[in-house]
Amino acid sequence: MIRELAIISGKGGTGKTSISASLACLARGKVIADCDVDAADMHLVLRPTILKRAPFDGGFKASINREACSNCGLCIRYCRFDAIRDDLTVDSLACEGCNVCAHLCPAGAIEMVKHVSGEWFVSETAQGPMVHAKLGIAEGNSGKLVTLLKKQAWEIAQKNGLGLVIADGSPGTGCPVIATITGSTNALVVTEPTVAGVHDLKRTLELTRHFRVKTGVCINKADINPEKKDVINILCKTEGVPVYGEIPYDEDIIRAQIEGMSVVEYSNGPAASSIKKMWEKIKNDLS
Repeated sequence: MIRELAIISGKGGTGKTSISASLACLARGKVIADCDVDAADMHLVLRPTILKRAPFDGGFKASINREACSNCGLCIRYCRFDAIRDDLTVDSLACEGCNVCAHLCPAGAIEMVKHVSGEWFVSETAQGPMVHAKLGIAEGNSGKLVTLLKKQAWEIAQKNGLGLVIADGSPGTGCPVIATITGSTNALVVTEPTVAGVHDLKRTLELTRHFRVKTGVCINKADINPEKKDVINILCKTEGVPVYGEIPYDEDIIRAQIEGMSVVEYSNGPAASSIKKMWEKIKNDLS
């Protein structure tokens, strides 16, 4: 049985990717998936060697055949995204691929064509195989790309007899996060002891509960606000969610990032020691 640990956070800046990279270093027999495709950065720590790359067709964009166009202007009038300019060229950044212009065009001069919005990669790292991606500027369909990455990660795990997929998800509770936790056996929510951290943790726990994903919590930078840390612990106890670890603020994490390393590789300090202890709890609780 392959287990999948999705590491997510209700908000950005909690240290989710730092925790993910450290757990990827500690785990054995795993595939790593960087599912934060809108702002992928795990490659900065794990330094992958790309073995395979492929384009990602994220959707469709309008294309106007000027020879067939009758210059009626309906496409300009009804495009709610103002993606069609007065000279009847298409602004590809503004076009959402909704198909309204092609549907209304009386001359049949508009075609919806596949649009390459990024690339995805299969790589090798010192910590094992990794799948990751690079989404283009202002491109959408990140949820679809996350689903593709997870499929690739599971195929690699099955082919190589690996029992774990570690998926570093996006912050928030939107489409890419839903795609990340879909099919996961476990989720680790990385939060911080701040007002925003508590608020967004509640929303994230609602999401994992809705999708029936077994969930635990990591309180990162736990000692910067003891009062809010206690609030998080009470919240988790009320929700029946275990707190796997409380990671203290440690400047070794910053130093490790500067060196392009995970903190458990760089240091044996307070943060690294706490993450190692947390991993033992997570490992024993993987369903």
